[in-house]
Amino acid sequence: MTILNKIKWVLGILMIFVLILATNLIDRNNFLRVKDSVITIYEDRLVVNDIIFEFSQYVHEKEIAMMGKDSTFYGNRNLEINDKIQTLVRRYSETKLTKEEERIFNDFRENLEELESQEVAYVQNDMAEGATLESKIDRVKENLHDLSKIQLSEGGRQMNISKKAVDSVDLFTRLEIYVLIFLAIIVQVIILYDPKKSSED
Repeated sequence: MTILNKIKWVLGILMIFVLILATNLIDRNNFLRVKDSVITIYEDRLVVNDIIFEFSQYVHEKEIAMMGKDSTFYGNRNLEINDKIQTLVRRYSETKLTKEEERIFNDFRENLEELESQEVAYVQNDMAEGATLESKIDRVKENLHDLSKIQLSEGGRQMNISKKAVDSVDLFTRLEIYVLIFLAIIVQVIILYDPKKSSED
């Protein structure tokens, strides 16, 4: 095998190797995007949706106690609920928040603190003034509603990111097949082409 033939073989194999390497790097990047998106949908959206549901249950329990003027609730049970809510607040704050979500979540925390203060005042006034407490509960419920809507829109956004990444992988896989066929033809031409024969003709 002459040096020219060896160079042809090396060039042919090198072209295919570079193509496969480039497409694999692109595919790897797209698969990482899909993986991150799926993890985000689970950890930062579904888990948070469950936390919001638990918040809602506790706030609903507070609302029922306030409407029924349940004095027994405002003893140990309310303290227990407040502790559980604070645990949920910590869990929620550990997730990845969007800017809008962070703003609403901070508002939610402030409203929770005001709600707890108002509950103390409500009990001290012998449960006479429920209107202020009710408005605080309504504000907390509005925050929870807004946070829930964000989970839905962010989950949809992450799904779109996944879909685009999967579509990119599909497109690059098809392109890779066509380019590999094209390169195989070029490699065959390079290897089979003999300049001595063409010059003799």
